[in-house]
Amino acid sequence: MGDQVERVRVESWAVPSDADAVRLDAFVRRCLPHLSRRELTASIDNRLFWIAGRPGRKGDKLRAGQIVTFHGPEEWLLTRPSPAKQLNVPIIYEDASLMVVDKPAGMATHGFSGQDTQTLANFLVVHHPDLSTVGKSRWEPGLVHRLDRETSGLVLVAKTPAAFDSLRLQFRRREVKKTYWALVWGTTAAEGAIDFPIAHDSRDRRRMRALKNSDRRREPVRHWRALTQFKKICGRGGLSLVEVEMATGVTHQIRVHLAAMGHPIVGDVLYGQAGLATFGLDRHFLHARALEFRHPKDGRRIKVEAELPKELQQVLSHLKMKF
Repeated sequence: MGDQVERVRVESWAVPSDADAVRLDAFVRRCLPHLSRRELTASIDNRLFWIAGRPGRKGDKLRAGQIVTFHGPEEWLLTRPSPAKQLNVPIIYEDASLMVVDKPAGMATHGFSGQDTQTLANFLVVHHPDLSTVGKSRWEPGLVHRLDRETSGLVLVAKTPAAFDSLRLQFRRREVKKTYWALVWGTTAAEGAIDFPIAHDSRDRRRMRALKNSDRRREPVRHWRALTQFKKICGRGGLSLVEVEMATGVTHQIRVHLAAMGHPIVGDVLYGQAGLATFGLDRHFLHARALEFRHPKDGRRIKVEAELPKELQQVLSHLKMKF
């Protein structure tokens, strides 16, 4: 309870004359532009903003000279990720321009407000506070790309604006080689390529879906080109361990493409079939194993690798898969 009391902040704003008759939600957006619309609505619904001694409602019309007061957790007011010293993420490679870290499963790459405190971004600003000025978003310090929360493995981080621009350009030009390992259901071909375009699933906002030829003719929806290549490493008992390369970088691409081919990833509750064994995993079996790119300063080719986490190694050992 003591920690919670210490985190409470009180902040007040006087309504200027040019904001007379403005709605409370519009005024809060003006005062706290870093909040998303969803967070803004939630903050008001949670009775964090008060007007004339009462909790405000988002449609309340303000009068010039009124005082709007915020009273609540200070995380709502933060404009950058807060440092989280308790987080532990292995740093696989680092120099003056960049670093490569091995993100564990269960950790989001970044958050969307100061309320998110357990992300890779929170870890990064502990070690390099100046990363807050690098990147395309205040919540993504130096992050050149992302991994899904339950995907473990390598994430590339730029430490300077020049390095960020160079590495992002390499990603756009498809010059970065990204290699993943996935354990999937079924017996895959020795190798193959999947090029179904990917679109948002209109029935479930959490999901993406692959558009096969019939889907594209029937539903001309917005979609993204995607290419996933794979080769089989080994297989046993109706399961296949595959090495996957992404030529593109669409949200959930590997998971969507493999599921569309009838080979959902073990432990993937979003794209797999209900009732399939998880072998004790509380995550999906997808690991970003290697990254290869040109150094942004001198152009030399760098390849970084990350071993499978212990929980994934234990699954393969249990299945007696040799790789």
